[in-house]
Amino acid sequence: MLETLLGKLGLSVLTRTAAKALGSIDNDIAKNAAKALDKVEDQIAKGAITIDQIREANRHIEAMSIQDSEILKTINASLQAEAGSNDAYVRRMRPTFGYFMAMTWAAQMFAVAYIMVFETEKADVVINAVESLSSIWAVGLSVLGIYVYKRSSDKRYGLNI
Repeated sequence: MLETLLGKLGLSVLTRTAAKALGSIDNDIAKNAAKALDKVEDQIAKGAITIDQIREANRHIEAMSIQDSEILKTINASLQAEAGSNDAYVRRMRPTFGYFMAMTWAAQMFAVAYIMVFETEKADVVINAVESLSSIWAVGLSVLGIYVYKRSSDKRYGLNI
């Protein structure tokens, strides 16, 4: 449905909508992008961007929307297959990941605490090393957060996955 709507309304509506959305964000890059999209809209209104160019852009938008829709359908099908699986490991993947994250986080924190208490001279090196791991922890904890959120919604809807 979205791809059909975008195909019909197309570039002009998309640029106008994106410009308004980006313009409302308090960020210089977003505001500059909104200004650039406003310039595109002005060029469309002035006829500097031809109808044929707009039609081609609309065809491209529609093709990309259909492709994105197919990707989402594939992801949805794989999630449904996981949810319906009778394989114990597949159903227990979320808690396994959660326990693994908890154990590794605890091991790291105990190691840092040990260094800070008993080998204080090495604390700055260890703290810098832990700081270097912050991005990988952000990813892992984000995935865990999504798992917890998803499991909560599963329980809310009575799914026993």
